[in-house]
Amino acid sequence: MIEGFVKRKGSTWLVIALIAFGTVSATLAFAEAPAEPASSALSAPLIIQFLNQTINWYRQLPAEQRIAREPNDQIVVYDNRQIALQVVRLAFDFARAQAEIVAKSGPSYQPQSTGQEAVRYQALRAMQARLDKLLKDTQAEYDSDQKKLATATGKKRRELESQVSELQGELKLFAARRDAVRNMVEFVGGAGSLSTTGLKAQIETLAASIPEATSNFATSGRPGAAPQSSAQPLGTAVVPEASDAFGMWDLVDDIFTQTQRINTVNALIQQTDALSRAVKDLRAPMVAQIREMSKQGDALAAQADTAGPAQLDEVKKQLDDLASQFTQVTSAAIPLGKMAVLLSIYKRSLTSWRTGMETRNSANWKSLGVRLGFLGLVLALLFVASEVWRRAVYRYVRDPRQRHQFLLLRRFIFWLIIALIIVFTFAGRLTSVLTFAGLLTAGVAVALQGVIMSVVGYFFLIGKFGIRVGDRVQIGGVTGEVIDIGLVRLHLMELGGGGFDTPTGRVVAFSNSIVFQPSAGLFKQIPGTSFLWHEITLTVPRSADFGVIKQKLLGAVSDVLADYRTELERQYKEMQRTVLSVPAEALRPKIQLHILPSSIEAVIRYPVDLRHESEIDERVSHALLNAVEGDPGLKLPGVESPALRLRTNLTAADAAG
Repeated sequence: MIEGFVKRKGSTWLVIALIAFGTVSATLAFAEAPAEPASSALSAPLIIQFLNQTINWYRQLPAEQRIAREPNDQIVVYDNRQIALQVVRLAFDFARAQAEIVAKSGPSYQPQSTGQEAVRYQALRAMQARLDKLLKDTQAEYDSDQKKLATATGKKRRELESQVSELQGELKLFAARRDAVRNMVEFVGGAGSLSTTGLKAQIETLAASIPEATSNFATSGRPGAAPQSSAQPLGTAVVPEASDAFGMWDLVDDIFTQTQRINTVNALIQQTDALSRAVKDLRAPMVAQIREMSKQGDALAAQADTAGPAQLDEVKKQLDDLASQFTQVTSAAIPLGKMAVLLSIYKRSLTSWRTGMETRNSANWKSLGVRLGFLGLVLALLFVASEVWRRAVYRYVRDPRQRHQFLLLRRFIFWLIIALIIVFTFAGRLTSVLTFAGLLTAGVAVALQGVIMSVVGYFFLIGKFGIRVGDRVQIGGVTGEVIDIGLVRLHLMELGGGGFDTPTGRVVAFSNSIVFQPSAGLFKQIPGTSFLWHEITLTVPRSADFGVIKQKLLGAVSDVLADYRTELERQYKEMQRTVLSVPAEALRPKIQLHILPSSIEAVIRYPVDLRHESEIDERVSHALLNAVEGDPGLKLPGVESPALRLRTNLTAADAAG
């Protein structure tokens, strides 16, 4: 109608008015514009997001390599890597196909809001379409008038020249307005989303970050070929190699390792499921569109069978457009379909791998339970045997010293066997035992140096000339009776309270390592003996006869010791049997005289049985006093009673002197 009106009137001002009216009408008629056909092009952010998700999934392959321990595991990792490489490659094929669809479908602006901005953008699109059509129709009219002008003459030629000139002005105006509207449409569309050039650049940038996944596979004869697997058929469980864990320690370590591997595989399966869902969500609308286009193609083919010559051209045009759209959609849908198949294979491989790990872990748990049960049974039998040993010792061994020795031996053997059983049970292999023993020895040697010395000292204390429970010993300045000898320390009941052999009521503990300390002496009786040397010192006149002094004083002491002679002689013989070098003199009293300026000091040394120590000292003191008082020649002038000084626990050197 516009073209006819222009032909009839030919006025420039009317043309300009009609163009302005057409612009306003195009803006107002936006709501009545026919809807565009559905497009398979996705938004650029959605395509980039899908690629990022695929790349993140691909980058979990090193996690599989870290948990691969057996040869079968390496085969699974290799096959999964080939599948993952193809999945990434197909993802980029899909993205590139989508980028081409975006490029062919024009700007992909999708406003975030649905208000005035969206209406304005759609109005610009509608205006651009109408200006393109108006420019095309005017160009056609111009070309038609130019042809007529070539054959026109006279008045008709002048009218055509006037119309051609006017149409040239219209073409310039329409072209300027069309270019202005197109620039606005491109600017607004570019502000709302990534441009086609920016989308392709981002896809190639992401592809450059993983060149091994986007280049041709070296292991396949052609790009996109299926991986040549050397593993077991997919869908069957990967049977792990038999565990080489012989000890419980190895079993526990393998259980923890397998549990961590199973958790890693579960995480990989979850990532694969997430990527599969994304592929399914992207592929579903494309599949629906392909089905719809297939129905349209069938309908057009049926229509062509009954169409006339004039309608065949229109049907052919529709079929060509439909074929072009079908090619675009399938170029993106086919890579997604292949990805879905490969991801399904990948998941089955991971599931099979996890099944093998779970089978091995279950076998490890059963083996650990059996070994723990057997260990508990062995320890129970060992405790029963130890209790039987203890009761037999108390029943058949009457000597307290031998009973104590047997109980110590029982305790040592019992704990040694328990330690060996536990070490060999948990370590299982000799190399593990040696490693375990080396680490344990190094730590114990540093942290328990004093305890180790005490344990070693224990074996010195219970040796041939060691001490026993009931022995009287002197350690440092403490004299007491041994009441307990432990593996680390010994206990003495201190003596010396209220008398020489009376307990003080205190128990003194010493570390067994005292045997290695040179400054702290440990003194004990020779085995089989229980005597000490005591001495009494008294003063007699210098005028006394030496022979009388010795006779009187030694006679008094000998009379007292006569009641204990049998026991002392037995101990002397025991000492001769135990010790290689024994003085020839028997356990007899001795006297030594020291000449002073105004008197003579007599030192009488005599042996005493520890069981009658106080009694002997008292009787000897009385006998010496009676001997001195009975002989006036032994009394000091002006002294009513002689002074006696008693010394006990003499050393061997003192007794010999």
